[in-house]
Amino acid sequence: MKDILTAPFLIEMIRTTANMYAHGWDERNGGNISLMLSESEVSEYIDVNRVLRTIPAGFKAPSLEGKYFLVTGTGKYFKNVQYAPDVNLGLLRLADGGSNAQLLWGFADGGTFTSEFPAHMMSHAARLTVNPSNRVIMHCHPTNLLAMTYVHSLDEKAFTRTLWQMCTECIIVFPDGVNVLEWLLCGTNEIGEATAEKMKTSRLVVWAQHGLYGAGADLDEAFGLIETAEKAAEIYLKIAHLPLVNTITDEQMHLLEGRYGVKAREGYLA
Repeated sequence: MKDILTAPFLIEMIRTTANMYAHGWDERNGGNISLMLSESEVSEYIDVNRVLRTIPAGFKAPSLEGKYFLVTGTGKYFKNVQYAPDVNLGLLRLADGGSNAQLLWGFADGGTFTSEFPAHMMSHAARLTVNPSNRVIMHCHPTNLLAMTYVHSLDEKAFTRTLWQMCTECIIVFPDGVNVLEWLLCGTNEIGEATAEKMKTSRLVVWAQHGLYGAGADLDEAFGLIETAEKAAEIYLKIAHLPLVNTITDEQMHLLEGRYGVKAREGYLA
């Protein structure tokens, strides 16, 4: 059996959590990540038949039964993942109709998965119905996107169009736009269900006055998606108080659609 600390998926998770902390997106224990893995990926590094303990999931996700997830732990600091991955991360398999999580590795201090675990799993299930290659759900608190929810309309079309107009690459990177949820109590099934519903039409879901959920095929894609939207929000906040002299027009965004083979969300461009 290979050393799990050499597993590419673990190395990339460590790099990603450190990078997100360095960006200021995941202060203290704010934020969480779940990465879906195949049995063939994990079986090189752990005995998949050795269950360390079973943790109630707090919900049911039948479509995810038998699937493996590397997830961050509750109360864990992203900055510490690189120093003690076996304490701050856990490798789980959903069982019993998706109502229980079998711990196969990690959470060595007796910890458990992030409090947002139900929201993550619900979002995974929703994204898989749209894109079977989706493997990552990433939650963080990007400063500028969070600030934007205090001063900008939360209308999804308006929010999306503002971000698209800030950077030429935005419509290329997230042509499906951004969905927005008004403030809801975090760590509940209610916000998980609402986020999952929004995930069916966009890979980015803003939680007003809280943070952001992003989805992707891998950690790089999800990170890059959030990074691009956050850069656009930063530009918006730098210019929002100034007279707008120039912008990226709808006509120009249509040119970008044609050049890069993307399709903007229906009804969002003139």
